[in-house]
Amino acid sequence: MSVDRIDEITSAFPELAEISDDTLKEQVSRAWQLGLVRGGWESMYDIPYAWNIHEVTTVEHVRGVTQIATSAANLTRSVHDAEPNLDVTIAAALLHDVGKCYEYVAYVDAELVDPDPTYADATIPHSLSSYALAHEVGCPIAVQQAIPHVIGEIPTRTLEAELVKQANAISSNAITQATMGISLTEWIDEYSTAIR
Repeated sequence: MSVDRIDEITSAFPELAEISDDTLKEQVSRAWQLGLVRGGWESMYDIPYAWNIHEVTTVEHVRGVTQIATSAANLTRSVHDAEPNLDVTIAAALLHDVGKCYEYVAYVDAELVDPDPTYADATIPHSLSSYALAHEVGCPIAVQQAIPHVIGEIPTRTLEAELVKQANAISSNAITQATMGISLTEWIDEYSTAIR
């Protein structure tokens, strides 16, 4: 992997610097490196937010989710005396859509990607491949557990998982409303195959 990808990831996600655990910070970067290389992305800024919403990038959405989740975590501390783990929250938010590196290769112009078909395909939902990448690079279970936000089979929803899930919903609602004039629920009803 080239250093350029690390620089690109660090530049795209300044929130990485907020993770205090250097190992976890490296794991998050490594997961994005693997996704970008295997997906064959020329630039991580080419990955759309959704297969049919190209006006917003995955980078923009992930940053929004991370900032919303971090703000909510800080509020739960000050308002409710809760103790969410900020490293886990930030890492999970940064990784929750890394699987789009695999899933969305079919939804952009061919010159933007040169995917490895072993990994990159629209068959596996990005929430599962995001989890798989986090697992592969050795992220702690608490981070892995907070990633599959669409899947309902996670046995124990932690506070960090809920923070990421709700931040994702807030960001996604804002994006679908701004780009298409519809709510996230309307977008899911109309376009999503994940729930059907």
